[in-house]
Amino acid sequence: MTGKILVVDDEKNILKSVAMTLSEDQHIVFTCGNVDEAVRLLEREQFDAALVDILMPDVDGMEFLRMCRDRWRDMQVVMMSGHGTISTAVEATKLGAYDFLEKPLSREKLLLTVQRVLEFRRLERENLELRSQVAERHRIVGRSVIIRELIEKIQRIGPTNSRVLVRGENGTGKELVARALHAASQRADKPFVKVNCAAIPHDLIESELFGHEKGAFTGAISMRRGKFELAHRGTIFLDEIGDMHLDTQAKVLRVLEENEFERVGGAEVIRVDVRVITATNKDLEKEIEKGNFREDLYYRLDVIPFRVPSLRERREDIPLLAAFFLDQFQKEYGGKKRTIAQDAMNLLCEYSWHGNVRELRNLIERIYIMSSREIITAEELEMFMPSEPVESNEPLTLREVMNRSERDFIMKTLRENNFNVTETAKQLKIERSHLYKKIRTHGITLP
Repeated sequence: MTGKILVVDDEKNILKSVAMTLSEDQHIVFTCGNVDEAVRLLEREQFDAALVDILMPDVDGMEFLRMCRDRWRDMQVVMMSGHGTISTAVEATKLGAYDFLEKPLSREKLLLTVQRVLEFRRLERENLELRSQVAERHRIVGRSVIIRELIEKIQRIGPTNSRVLVRGENGTGKELVARALHAASQRADKPFVKVNCAAIPHDLIESELFGHEKGAFTGAISMRRGKFELAHRGTIFLDEIGDMHLDTQAKVLRVLEENEFERVGGAEVIRVDVRVITATNKDLEKEIEKGNFREDLYYRLDVIPFRVPSLRERREDIPLLAAFFLDQFQKEYGGKKRTIAQDAMNLLCEYSWHGNVRELRNLIERIYIMSSREIITAEELEMFMPSEPVESNEPLTLREVMNRSERDFIMKTLRENNFNVTETAKQLKIERSHLYKKIRTHGITLP
């Protein structure tokens, strides 16, 4: 692996020797005799690593290291010295140096150190790219008023350590909210650990959450750390918390109250610093009445309530979401860019999305894989869409009923007036600007 290396030393022989050694190993090498030269060079060039002497006239290497940590954080710095001591090496490491080399420099040690630096830089770049991809994949997409309000609330609550209970129908994006809260927090660079409480059998959930010691039960052949321990100093997201067994709820309550627990089969008390975010599609108040959920746990989890709207409540976001998913699948599967024709987009906006954003995403993925057309028409879309909306067992809220009725009435009146907004506004006896606002709110697409 080759890289672009800066060497800073006031001894010309050292500069020549190091440059020759690194050039022979196919690295691109720039040399500077003092810190001022190096700073001017860094202002116009980017480097993977810098080899810097500690003792130099005017500005020494340690001061240059401090400058690099402030201004060129992506560049790794290796300090060099012919008068090195353990205390100097320790100080350089504390200031952010990658390594410390003693003079006279060993060719093998020099090349090995540079290779390690470059490998570290490669892993660092890959990690940043992966984090960027994850962040993009979990981005909350939408411009509707209700989504803008949700994002503003995330930005306000995210930096706190408050516990959050996220409610919403299946497929609305409750996990996206949890991840966004974590990304907006002081714990963003620490672990985000997700646990689906409904997917883990009752006899295994305690081991999953709290870990177990070797021999704690049949099959426990070694010690295992649980999710709470893995999330230390980060965030744990307990999805489908309403499906957690009462016995486990009591143990989770203890962690919330005391920030400590024991592994299954263990006696050692393990203390953790974890932010807890939970989510459910159940009515926890009703579950409390039925005796299925602990009231004391509920009040400790529901410090800051969040509600994620259904897709039916933000139909104006459907074109944005459809385009976003098409772009995602193009990157994932390759192929030509696809677009959705206006008649097909009208169908998407009028459909009852009981599966919410997840259902829309699945439909777009199905179309992307199965269709070969670059422009997806309504005729083709109807081949992939369910003929009848899936009925939901969840009762509609009053707000959903009112929104649905208003949207249907506006659509009916628009059709009667051949989508003439002025005539429709007159018939509805509202201002045209007010009607346009409602058209946007309900995600109605005009021909």
